[in-house]
Amino acid sequence: MAKNSKYMIIDGIRAEFTDEKNILQVIHKVGIHVPTFCYYSDMSIYGACRMCVVEDDRGSIVASCSTPPRDKMVIYTNTSRLHDYRKMILELLLASHCRDCTICEKNGNCRLQMLASRFRLTDVRFPNTHPERMIDDSSRAIVRDPSKCILCGDCVRMCNEVQHVGAIDFAGRGADMVVTPAFNRRIADTDCVNCGQCAAVCPTAAITIKKDLREVWKALYEPNKRVVVQVAPAVRVAIGEEFGLNPGKNSIGKIFTALRMLGFDTVFDTSLGADLTIVEEAAELVRKLDNGDKTYPKGNSLPLFTSCCPGWVRFVETKHPDLLPYVSTCKSPMEMFGAVIKEYYKPADREAGLETVSVAVMPCVAKKYEASREEFKRDNVPDVDYVITTKELIRMIKELGIQFNEIEPSSPDMPFSISSGAGVIFGVTGGVTEAALRHVAAKDNETLRQLEYSGIRGMEGVKVAEVEIGGRTLRIAVVNGLGNADDLIEKIRSGEERFDFVEVMACPYGCIGGAGQPFGYQIVKEERAQGMYKADKSAIIKRSGENPVVSQLYETGVLKGRNHELLHVDYLKKEEE
Repeated sequence: MAKNSKYMIIDGIRAEFTDEKNILQVIHKVGIHVPTFCYYSDMSIYGACRMCVVEDDRGSIVASCSTPPRDKMVIYTNTSRLHDYRKMILELLLASHCRDCTICEKNGNCRLQMLASRFRLTDVRFPNTHPERMIDDSSRAIVRDPSKCILCGDCVRMCNEVQHVGAIDFAGRGADMVVTPAFNRRIADTDCVNCGQCAAVCPTAAITIKKDLREVWKALYEPNKRVVVQVAPAVRVAIGEEFGLNPGKNSIGKIFTALRMLGFDTVFDTSLGADLTIVEEAAELVRKLDNGDKTYPKGNSLPLFTSCCPGWVRFVETKHPDLLPYVSTCKSPMEMFGAVIKEYYKPADREAGLETVSVAVMPCVAKKYEASREEFKRDNVPDVDYVITTKELIRMIKELGIQFNEIEPSSPDMPFSISSGAGVIFGVTGGVTEAALRHVAAKDNETLRQLEYSGIRGMEGVKVAEVEIGGRTLRIAVVNGLGNADDLIEKIRSGEERFDFVEVMACPYGCIGGAGQPFGYQIVKEERAQGMYKADKSAIIKRSGENPVVSQLYETGVLKGRNHELLHVDYLKKEEE
């Protein structure tokens, strides 16, 4: 123990601290869980809910989230006054809250409900002033129910501070305060990018993910429908958390088995779609490097931006439309695979009188919006009919009573049963870049090791690396979180930074942190990332271009002579109309 170390006394326990920003972080170090509604370590301190209050040795009550620790400070986290105080806050919240818990979307996973149970609230002394407010279900991705809002501000800070979207904010004062888009517009009429991160941090059901389960169940029960499903890479390392498995546990085999038990006719891995994306996107990058590109007035060449994240694409369309020409024309892996699936089954469907229904299981909420875009419909038929999230699949598994822990793993179906490790790591920030570099780099194991330690991996919001490829040094940026992307774009515009290639994922930490995944703090997402890299290490094929299924699709399959038609999209056409 260092002689000059700073410490606090928390409930009689000595707790040393160094750079902790607030008392709450020090409390966590001694294993005490103080209740909170509005505190997230990666967002600004709001201090509105007051659930985290503590009492010092002089009887003063302070909010632990917004009070910095002081050397030799003595605090108590559980006194009679604090207990009554917290129960009073919960009663006041419940007095103005919808109490139809049994039919609420977040029943069993609502923080207000959990804390009411924790403090054994069996009665509320105040009259119920629950307001009847209009539900906003205009978005393809999220649903807003203002009557369940407790004004914690989590969604507002996420949308404004972390994502720089600004689709929602506080309006009104006092008892009339609400969270709403400006001028009380529908969320679909704003610049919302459909990332769903607001829903991910909402402690109640004031913002939830729009569900497509009714339509999927209906399709599964119709005998004239061939229901095909693809599963995104990041789903495999998160779904098991809801069934008692450790975060990062690769459950893809169990997922395939569960999907068959649910009634899906054919099951595939979207990692194959990621392999297709890499083949096309890497070729696009090589063309850009060989031919040059338009430049800013200052002479700084614009990079090629990735296009596999629909939240990012929407962000460019609404906030930086001048960058659209520099966004890759490649469809996302989901949409590429969706187009291939529909084309592949067309002849068999005509012969058997069936209709193929394409379903995608995604960690991403913006994929629901992407699937509905006109750009991804051919003859007015979408290539992906329905998108369900990891949490929706969990709900289906539980609804059918499948014991996920006990079922045996199985493999994806032919003919799209092979994918590479490069396709798997798409689900973590930096994975797209690493997969693309593997494709264009020398085909040896030493190159793989060099790429692994090049600075591309890691959970930082912005990573910058220089990689030697074919005698040429590429300057690359890997970004997760739209606020980080926004800041980087301004540096590129000013000439402060210059890149050849920029990967952007809208959700913090990439797809493993998508709003459709079970909620988890940073440490959980780091474990998910490690699970993705472990899956890559165990993969027989490491590079997308070495996938024999990909080669067959180009040489004799549905992509022969049609790869641009089926695998690329023109977002600029919409802007020009």
